[in-house]
Amino acid sequence: MSKKRALISVSDKSGLIDFARFLEEQNYELVSTGGTFKHLKEAGLSPVQIDEVTEFPEMLDGRVKTLHPKVHGGLLAVRSSEEHMSTVQQHGIGLIDMVIVNLYPFFENANADISLNEKVEFIDIGGPSMLRSGAKNFNSVTVITDVQDYALVQQEIAENGNTTSETRKNLAGKVFNLTAAYDAAISRMLLDEEYPQYLNASYKKVSDLRYGENPHQSAAFYASTTENGAMKDFEILGGKELSFNNLRDMDLCWKVVNEFKDEMACCAVKHSTPCGVAVGTSALETYTKTFECDPVSIFGGIIGMNFKVDAATAEELNKTFLEIVMAPDFDEDALEILKKKKNLRIIKIKNAVSDAQTWVKVDGGILVQGSDSEFSDKIETVTSAKPSAEQEKALLFAQRVVKYVKSNAIVVSNGVQALGIGGGQVNRIWATEHAVQRAKEKFQGDLVLASDAFFPFRDVVDYCAAEGIKAIIQPGGSMRDEDSITAANEHGIPMMFTGMRHFFH
Repeated sequence: MSKKRALISVSDKSGLIDFARFLEEQNYELVSTGGTFKHLKEAGLSPVQIDEVTEFPEMLDGRVKTLHPKVHGGLLAVRSSEEHMSTVQQHGIGLIDMVIVNLYPFFENANADISLNEKVEFIDIGGPSMLRSGAKNFNSVTVITDVQDYALVQQEIAENGNTTSETRKNLAGKVFNLTAAYDAAISRMLLDEEYPQYLNASYKKVSDLRYGENPHQSAAFYASTTENGAMKDFEILGGKELSFNNLRDMDLCWKVVNEFKDEMACCAVKHSTPCGVAVGTSALETYTKTFECDPVSIFGGIIGMNFKVDAATAEELNKTFLEIVMAPDFDEDALEILKKKKNLRIIKIKNAVSDAQTWVKVDGGILVQGSDSEFSDKIETVTSAKPSAEQEKALLFAQRVVKYVKSNAIVVSNGVQALGIGGGQVNRIWATEHAVQRAKEKFQGDLVLASDAFFPFRDVVDYCAAEGIKAIIQPGGSMRDEDSITAANEHGIPMMFTGMRHFFH
């Protein structure tokens, strides 16, 4: 039986020795490069160095070693073509039947704290070239990029003497899936254009999910290979596996509390909508205030805190059914208490919010925009009455929350709690009525109101005056701004314009 050839060049050497030993037993000649050759040799195998095949030495610090006709000719030659077979024979090119390559660790170093030149050295050229050549010729060549595929390939060779055509096709598909993501990550590092001609995405699957938004929808979770975001490297300290809806709610919840970098902040989220937000001076106080915002909706919700959770807060958290508790850290005693709820997901967040863009899928396309990460620095009072220092502080608190409420969005606050949240309504007066009435049910003191967009009519101001709202903040920009300003002046309500809208659809 004539020998087959397997070309091996890997950075991830896990499981390689056992698989390579199997290939030798199946009469494969092992051809390898550099560190892989040494690894195989030290294990007692009999690999052939690549330069013995190419009859050309490695050069340019190893940048050029497999970019050679005797490699790519051996991979690309169509076995059923007499012309191809004649050509490779004429030039002394041996056929290569298997390629085992995993790439230089560019993904792992794209975000490392190293120079651009150092990152460039992690860009693999020979590896993707060999993989692509072998994958194009999948009718004859088996290409392996994932160590998890060793077992399948070994089983098929043991049973049939070769891999099946279906397996080779699927493995070839994995090659182009990998190289597309690899090239996309490199492109995003090098390209300065915010909106390039081609939209590249580079994400790696973290896990399959039980289902999507509903049980009849399939789903999976992918993490970026090019960005270090809060939803990428979090640690699950306890509880059930996360669901599609959990992850969406976690993302929003963490973004809300990150708006308050200089204060202790807590947010409760239900169905991708904040149902309570508060700031405080202690962990327990901050959570308690958040709970008070909406003790009904918080049931079955998600809690995010930008501070370390202590035992007293954990005890209070356990009094309510919650899906998730997330924070940057937990006391040991707090963890022990929270773990008494076996199904409660306890999430330790490691990374700050970093999204530079938001993507929205539409049928047949995708919308891309810069993330809404700014607040206006040109806030002005447009009424005769001026807000007090306390009112202005309360207005700015409410404005930070309203950005995360679905439009039309209204938030009513006392300055430390979002007591009334109205969102997702098709007109602004309905959202206002809902938010104001919810807030007044729970709080009898002074309240202020924030809107994500301008008032098209004076009706919101008139309603606020009738319900005792003490101050208003909104973007302005309506053709009827003067109507709202006139109404505020008539009622003696201070109103501030930000000049910046915060729609969240």
